[in-house]
Amino acid sequence: MRIRKRRVIGLQGIILCCFVVSAPQLFVAQTAQRVAVTPPDVPAIALAASPDSADLPSAPEPSDQLPQTGGTDQVPAADQKKPNQQDQTKPANAPSLGDLGFTPEQTQANAQMQAMLNKRTHMLKVHQTLGLITAIPMVATLITGPQAKAKGRNGQTITEPTTANLDFHVALGGLTTGLYFTTAYYSIFAPKIPGVKPKGAIRLHRDLEWVHGPGMILTPLLGIMAYKQENAGEKVHGIATYHGTAAYVTAAAYGASIVSVSWPIHWKFWKKQ
Repeated sequence: MRIRKRRVIGLQGIILCCFVVSAPQLFVAQTAQRVAVTPPDVPAIALAASPDSADLPSAPEPSDQLPQTGGTDQVPAADQKKPNQQDQTKPANAPSLGDLGFTPEQTQANAQMQAMLNKRTHMLKVHQTLGLITAIPMVATLITGPQAKAKGRNGQTITEPTTANLDFHVALGGLTTGLYFTTAYYSIFAPKIPGVKPKGAIRLHRDLEWVHGPGMILTPLLGIMAYKQENAGEKVHGIATYHGTAAYVTAAAYGASIVSVSWPIHWKFWKKQ
């Protein structure tokens, strides 16, 4: 019995020694096999994968390289579809002028009519400017009128006007007449728009022309008659005595004509508009 126990004890000791000697080699071999199978970038937790993971497809490897787009970023597919969606939400084509009832003749530009309107606008602007300028010598002529008139009643000493006052008054009257008819030229010969009639202030402006127009013809004629009588040493008589009255009526009608279309009056008419 003692011999068997010793043999058993001896056999167990040999097996234990062999296990102790071979254990480190098995651990090193198993570790090397795991290191060879596991990728370097995969974390260590992947070593504990379940046995069923071998049947699943492998995940795609991440790539740090972006696709080359020629220097510009590619628009995602979702963003590329947005313009198409906006185009679908746009309304239908807008109605044309023909759909609104306009004929082709009405929608086409009339070069001849536009040229006529441009010419008319230019001439009326000159007419307005010259009209304001004419008012200046007209007022001066009215002021110097009494100084060019002989003073005195019948039976009294008649004081004749000086030659300077008389000539100055005549010069102002001639300047006023010349400017007036030049102003009238730009109004009379301005192109007329067919079918358009003056209304309101423009109509009043036109009606007053029948007052100051004949007055600007009659006043210089009466003035010439009075001037000849003065130079002859005579007192103004006859129809020439109405020279002053005609001048005041003409000036009043002319001033009303200006105010009717220019109120409030802007005196800085020389500035470019």
